[in-house]
Amino acid sequence: MRIGYAAGAFDLFHIGHLNILRRAKEQCDVLIAGVVSDEMLREVKGIEPMVPTQERADIVAAIRYVDAVHVEHVPDKLDVWKEVGFTHFFKGDDWRGTERGDRLERRFATVGVEVVYFPYTVQTSSTRLRAALDALTLSAAPSATG
Repeated sequence: MRIGYAAGAFDLFHIGHLNILRRAKEQCDVLIAGVVSDEMLREVKGIEPMVPTQERADIVAAIRYVDAVHVEHVPDKLDVWKEVGFTHFFKGDDWRGTERGDRLERRFATVGVEVVYFPYTVQTSSTRLRAALDALTLSAAPSATG
């Protein structure tokens, strides 16, 4: 049985998120979506999520491609594997060939987990959406002199 795991913040859910979940489900019998907790986003990425953990988990759980959701509270994906027990780990191809991607592949190979990459959705990203929201918020803020 192929148990897939696709992890992400899934903050400001967009087509790139949907694409990775759809493609992941096509390649496994069971798909578990990992939703990175607010605490881990702050610690690991240094960002404040726009949507709280439980709401993001509820949104992802409602996607038809997802069989289960696991909220991540530890930064190490090998520790997550010990908690969940997946056979395939799905990631955007922006990690392929990078130092951290190679390290992830080596670590997972020691426990028999295959890392599968999918095309990264360049035109839509949570980072770009967050920047656009920040710009709108700044332009809507009342001026300090007025």
